[in-house]
Amino acid sequence: MVATTRNRVPMNTDSCINASIRRKTENNIAYYAAGGTVAISRRLAELDEEWDIERMLETNAATATLVGMTLGVTVNKKWFALPVLVAAFLLQHAVQGWCPPLPVLRRMGFRTANEIDYERYALKALRGDFRNISEAGTAGHALSAAES
Repeated sequence: MVATTRNRVPMNTDSCINASIRRKTENNIAYYAAGGTVAISRRLAELDEEWDIERMLETNAATATLVGMTLGVTVNKKWFALPVLVAAFLLQHAVQGWCPPLPVLRRMGFRTANEIDYERYALKALRGDFRNISEAGTAGHALSAAES
């Protein structure tokens, strides 16, 4: 069975790590909510810069592939096995949502894009970004609020 894009990483992460990530996110929301709109805006800017787990996996895979290719050309052809292995792991991650570096990166606190968005939209709601959507009731207003 192929896991959904939204759930594949959390499904393949130990529940205590998922809980820890969720707790940290909720603590962030509570902390920045107490700081007011300036603190929330500052945190939202930080969230825009946060690397999600997919970006980190892609960066690590590209780096390992380039290293393996370089070593294969310059040192020993056996190093060409590294990019093949990395490609297999990336395919496994794309299909199943798991690959060997995933548990390590999750323990380091790397979140999925959805987990980052959970914090982002909670903070935007606290800041009042969505206040006028229900009053206006148009798709345009909803899109404008989602973009802010």
